[in-house]
Amino acid sequence: MRRAGALVRREALRTAAALLAGLALALAFPPYDLWPLSLVAVGALAVLTHRRTARQGAWTGLVLGMAFFVGLLKWLNVIGWDAVLGLSFLQALFLAALGAGLAFTSRLPAWPLWAGCLWVAEEWARDRLPFGGFPWGRLAFANTGSPYTPLAALGGAPLVTFAVALTGTLLAAAALGAWRLRRTAAPVRAAEPADRAPVPDAAQAGPRRRSALQTAAACALAAVVTAAGYAVPVPTKVADTVDIAVVQGDVQQPGMDFLGRPMLILDNHVEATLKLADRIDKGEVDRPDLVIWPENASDLDPHKHRAAHDRIDEAADAIGAPILVGALVDHPTEEGYVENQGIVWDPRTGPGASYTKQHPVPFGEYVPFRDVLSTVITRLQRVPRDFWPGDRTGVLQVGPARLGDVICFEIAYDEIVRDTVNDGARALVVQTNNATYGRTGQPEQQLAMSKLRAVEHGRAIVTAATSGISAIVAPDGTVEQRTEEFTQDVLLAELPLRDDITLADRVGAAPEWALAIVGLLSCAWALVLRRRTRGTARLAEGRQQ
Repeated sequence: MRRAGALVRREALRTAAALLAGLALALAFPPYDLWPLSLVAVGALAVLTHRRTARQGAWTGLVLGMAFFVGLLKWLNVIGWDAVLGLSFLQALFLAALGAGLAFTSRLPAWPLWAGCLWVAEEWARDRLPFGGFPWGRLAFANTGSPYTPLAALGGAPLVTFAVALTGTLLAAAALGAWRLRRTAAPVRAAEPADRAPVPDAAQAGPRRRSALQTAAACALAAVVTAAGYAVPVPTKVADTVDIAVVQGDVQQPGMDFLGRPMLILDNHVEATLKLADRIDKGEVDRPDLVIWPENASDLDPHKHRAAHDRIDEAADAIGAPILVGALVDHPTEEGYVENQGIVWDPRTGPGASYTKQHPVPFGEYVPFRDVLSTVITRLQRVPRDFWPGDRTGVLQVGPARLGDVICFEIAYDEIVRDTVNDGARALVVQTNNATYGRTGQPEQQLAMSKLRAVEHGRAIVTAATSGISAIVAPDGTVEQRTEEFTQDVLLAELPLRDDITLADRVGAAPEWALAIVGLLSCAWALVLRRRTRGTARLAEGRQQ
């Protein structure tokens, strides 16, 4: 405790700066969307950890991480502030490791390059650990409308993160170089007349020239990396189109108890669809080729509850088009488990092909170590049944369109979306239910991920939400339509369908693995150089003795 206290006292100013940098990074994300602050935060962490010890770097990263994730994930306070702080601390541990790595490699040549790779390595680990990871808060998701966004079509979200981290660290290197130049400015010699220019000391001229060149080079490279995105073509050529309707039925109330009485949410979506059918019959709008309902549009299993089945049948018959229905379905063989599905509901033949969510959310859709944790954390008993994960992608034929279904948080996971596109999805659908986190900024954060994925895969993306935000995103990442939260609404659109895949889809996770491995190897290089330097110093000391 004494050592910890001493560390806090010594690092007070650095800790305060890390805290502010973390808050700035949170403001770079929706709903604030101040993406340049992501560069500021990355640069601040690079400066604060430069030539520090690994322990000091870890502390700085931890403080920045806590401030960042508390600001980013404050929407979890619907569940409780303990959930916000607990998850933030877990995620901040990865930033602590990043801070240690940045400090460790900051003495290497070309250290901004290794820093950019380490940011990718940190996100690689955080996206996978523990319990399948939590990709929220990636630098790429703060840059869905910045000059770096088009890079997603080349190397996915990891390449965008690398470009942002490299740029921010290069700017930090330029700032440190400018500071060194200022500190080594040559004084005016006393013997020189006052009207003559100061003569720099000969011993300082060489180092100052090198510092000036390094500073200029860092600025130039930062500009090149930033401008690189403008040279990347974003594929948007359309093969054909399909007319769709996106139904947002709304819920009874926001928060944990959004469901209300049984059948309420389903009735809302049926009624909104019937109203649309009435407008079609009156000739006010054209009949869509397909209709999309959100996740949990039916809170009862329509295969087992006749009332739910009949209501969906009524809506499909009235609209005269297939409906992609989000529903909770009892597992057919594993008793006590439930599946989160998207079901293609035909107006003539009823329920057909379906997709089961592959990545249930830990502690939200299933409880790890339930027998132990639910007795300690009684709030977990509000998750009465565990969700069973699906084992295939969500490519479904919905009327004339081959769509890729991605359910809720799955949009944050690279491999799920990429595999869906590579399996033949011509457009993507995100069925989601954000009613628990309505008006907290969480729906905006999720919509930003759809914007990046659209560019990454060259696919239009439809977000269908029970209470909002439902949206239509073009293949270039432009949000063409969106709803307000907690309103009943219907979006009508001509959805572009594409067959070509991007380079990011072809190379898959290779850029992420390559950058992450380079980052880890840079730490190994720094360790070897450190041991070699210490060994040389000890040898010299022994010779002197």
